[in-house]
Amino acid sequence: MTSVSTHILDTSTGRPAAGVAVELSVRGGPDAPWEPHGTSATDADGRCKDLPAPPETTSHVRLHFDVAPYLARHTRPAEAQQDAPRTDHGPRDSGAFFPEVAVVFAITPGEHFHVPLLLNPFGYSVYRGS
Repeated sequence: MTSVSTHILDTSTGRPAAGVAVELSVRGGPDAPWEPHGTSATDADGRCKDLPAPPETTSHVRLHFDVAPYLARHTRPAEAQQDAPRTDHGPRDSGAFFPEVAVVFAITPGEHFHVPLLLNPFGYSVYRGS
């Protein structure tokens, strides 16, 4: 069975990012429309262990991380950080430079895909974990 998991590490604090909403979407080919398939939120260890298995016809998965609320709770204002650019652009803005992260990857049926997100207030990276 194909499975997908993820976790988030806040590299600015060296701690897991808890309470981040994650949406898993799937599609059956590069030109097929995205279909929402499940939602979760990271636990105290920054992990999503309960994402649903993609359907057998899935060729691509998209993980959408809503990081703005987490960053708003855990990031010092940019003005307090040396040489950090301002990111507050109005009352509707959370102040996050990257308010959301979308990661799209191709899958092979029958494999497990673990895709960690390394997050900080002004950048992020992802990789295929194990």
